[in-house]
Amino acid sequence: MKVSFLRRFWVTFSANVVGFYASLLNRFTVSGDEGIPASGGVLIASNHISAYDTIFLPWAIVRRFPFQMIWAPAKEELFVKPFQRWIYSSWGAFPVRRKRDVRAGRVINELLETQKVMLFPEGTRNRQGILGKGNRGVGKIIYDTRPTVIPTALTGLNKWKFPGFGQKAKVIFGAPLDFSDLYERENIKETHILIVERVMDAIAELLKREGAFVQ
Repeated sequence: MKVSFLRRFWVTFSANVVGFYASLLNRFTVSGDEGIPASGGVLIASNHISAYDTIFLPWAIVRRFPFQMIWAPAKEELFVKPFQRWIYSSWGAFPVRRKRDVRAGRVINELLETQKVMLFPEGTRNRQGILGKGNRGVGKIIYDTRPTVIPTALTGLNKWKFPGFGQKAKVIFGAPLDFSDLYERENIKETHILIVERVMDAIAELLKREGAFVQ
């Protein structure tokens, strides 16, 4: 997908403003980003603990890959007001209807051919930091598109207040996951469930290493 330099510059500039607040005024740290591929279809699959996730997680990626887009589906309610719609769209977000959204699914599949896409497999955020079950639809997306999948763990953001200073948070990017054995299975519900369970298990392991796993 071709994106103008002006738009990519805007995304990088915005991300660095976010990064200034996150890492200099607060104590947001990033680890494991060296394992994210520079090109190709990449799915960043993360737990979801705060509304801030959708702001700080893209910065953690753009800081390593300036002028690249990080695409993300977002609930359609965020696109009702014109200014909000412009802001979120300019950053690479696109609306998704609740339950099944065939059009959004096609967009995600097309983007994952060559782009970086951020998804929260749980489908909803949990402010207590509890890791829930992954949505089978994410397993279906992975099976159909075969992207590089990076399990990702966020900690601390659910305790942040805005504006705030000196607050701690962290994002940990894990190693790419291998689904070669599951890709040999039939394209059915059970296979999709096994795929997303592997993703959620990897996220859980990252959280356990940080002492932040809650089930």
